[in-house]
Amino acid sequence: MIQGCFRFFAELNDLLPEDRRETQIYLPSNGDQSVKHLIESLGVPHTEVGQITVNGVLVDFSYRVQDGDQIAVYPLSEQDGSIPIDQLRFILDNHLGRLAVYLRMLGFDALYRNDYQDEELASVCSFENRILLTRDKRLLMRNQVTRGYWVRSKAPRKQLEEVVQRYHLAAALHPFQRCVRCNTELVPVHKEDILHRLEPLTQRYYEEFALCPVCDQIYWKGSHYERMLQIIQNVLH
Repeated sequence: MIQGCFRFFAELNDLLPEDRRETQIYLPSNGDQSVKHLIESLGVPHTEVGQITVNGVLVDFSYRVQDGDQIAVYPLSEQDGSIPIDQLRFILDNHLGRLAVYLRMLGFDALYRNDYQDEELASVCSFENRILLTRDKRLLMRNQVTRGYWVRSKAPRKQLEEVVQRYHLAAALHPFQRCVRCNTELVPVHKEDILHRLEPLTQRYYEEFALCPVCDQIYWKGSHYERMLQIIQNVLH
C-alpha cells in the first residue's frame, strides 16, 4: 500500500479534525491521487494552502503521492494573501448575509443572495474573478474556485475582523460609498430633490444625502452612521 505522511502547519490545523491537529497524519493512496485530492480529503481546501513540500522539495497540487513521502503543507503567507485593491471583490454564501452588509459598509464589492446555489457561487466566483467567502469547506474545494476563505467565526463582527485581517483590507477602506442593501455604488443627491421623501426631523437636521441608483435607498449621516463608525473603529483596533 502506498502511504504518505502529512503535516499541516499554523492555521491550517483549524481545518482538521481535533484528533489530527498538530501531528503527523499517515494517509493511504492508490498511487494515482494528487496531493490536492488527499489534502482536501482531510478537510483542508486548496484555497487555504500556500506551499507544499514533499521530502523537502516544493511541489504543486498535481503531484502524485509516492510511498513514504513526507509532505508538509503550509498556509498562505502574507505575500500570498495580498491581493491588489482593484481585485478585492467578494461573493458570499447564504449564511453570511450580515458579513456582506458589513463589507459593503466598508466600501467593498460584496455579492450576496440568500438563495445562491453552490454551483452558481462557484461559477460567479470563477467568471467574475471574485473571492469566495463561506462557512462551507466543501464549497472551497470546487475546481472553479481559485480564491476563497473559510470563515472561522459564527459571529458577524468577528467574521468581519477575520476577513479584514486575511485580505489586508484596513488600508483599502472607503466607508459609506456603497448601498448595504444591493451593493451598488452610491451617488450624491441634492436635498431638494428628495425633500418630499424625508421625515420632518431629517429635513431639519441633515444636509448631505446619497442615493442608490438601483434600489432607490436614501442615505444620510444619522444615528445609524454613528453606529457604523463605531463598528469600523472596533475592527481597526
